[in-house]
Amino acid sequence: MSKIIGIDLGTTNSVVSVMEAGDPVVIPNAEGGRTTPSVVAFNKNQERLVGQTAKRQAVTNADNTTYSVKRLIGRNYADTTTERQMLAYQIEKGSSDDARIRIPIMNRAYTPQEISAMILQKLKTDAEAYLGETVSEAVITVPAYFNDSQRQATKTPEKLPA
Repeated sequence: MSKIIGIDLGTTNSVVSVMEAGDPVVIPNAEGGRTTPSVVAFNKNQERLVGQTAKRQAVTNADNTTYSVKRLIGRNYADTTTERQMLAYQIEKGSSDDARIRIPIMNRAYTPQEISAMILQKLKTDAEAYLGETVSEAVITVPAYFNDSQRQATKTPEKLPA
């Protein structure tokens, strides 16, 4: 039976842990850190970067770097006026009035759930490398202030874009 991991999908940083011998253990990421920046970027070669590597190049590639996407998850575009003013990347209205993140280098807009899925995939990959086994179950935290729409959007599986 594979282990169940716990994930704190944070606005700024995310953490993955597992229970070992009855105690919670924070799993280090591939870079050796205990936290992973909740940042996703796409470089000039259209390669996806997640975590510390994405954060490192954010200043030189701001238009193609996302962060704080948890602020947008499960929210209508009209309700994101404050976020649109403070975030460096472009937020646009999606087909169902949701907020989408425009990534110019990829010539497309991503949902906050798709970006969150990329972060979760990195955390899962790092956990599997640490544990030496496939992870098929996880518990993901959400903030107490999340409304039902935001909770549902967090747990709705998104197909990871190529």
